[in-house]
Amino acid sequence: MTLSIALCTVAVVSHAQIPAAPFDVLEITHTVKDFALWKKAFDADELNRKSSGLELIVLGRSAENPNTLNIVFHATDVAKAKAFTASPRLKEIMEKNGVITKPEFKYYKVIKVNPDSKEKSWVTVTYKIKDFDAWQKVFDANGTANRAAQGLIDVALGRGIDDPNILYIVFDIKDMAKAKAWITSEETNKLRMSAGMVGSPKIEFFNAAE
Repeated sequence: MTLSIALCTVAVVSHAQIPAAPFDVLEITHTVKDFALWKKAFDADELNRKSSGLELIVLGRSAENPNTLNIVFHATDVAKAKAFTASPRLKEIMEKNGVITKPEFKYYKVIKVNPDSKEKSWVTVTYKIKDFDAWQKVFDANGTANRAAQGLIDVALGRGIDDPNILYIVFDIKDMAKAKAWITSEETNKLRMSAGMVGSPKIEFFNAAE
């Protein structure tokens, strides 16, 4: 089974601005021609996003292609957020400011969050499962202490809003070599499969931009 892995650098909003769980997030992924041009337009549109209930949590750039962006917002009103992403206005702004791929819009409900997360490196893991309760038993049995021994600190657990069997998991990284080896290992993948994973996981590593 093939793992989908991406390494990214990111600009991060202060952890103090991340709300207590549960809360909803919108994740947008797309590629741009010129990051500086896009970022100027993105910053200029902040008030319009806020009027749609969107507050920036994190902005990421892929290390493999720094013009591939991953943007995560706290969505205080999912209906407004969906109207915002579906609007012809947003499509026009994206095209005008160099978005060259079809944007992906994903919505998650974060059900657990670690308010003490503060590391400058972390990893997100997303995949589909058959049954959440069965999956959680395996995840809990694996344990936070075991993951910590592998250089990973539990940060957030989310479920898809449109499909609650899509998982969104975030870990802070204390030891990159150990964390990467464990999270991408065949043994860990077998653990996911035993918990009811469907298909393959998408694994993305991030580093905070200074």
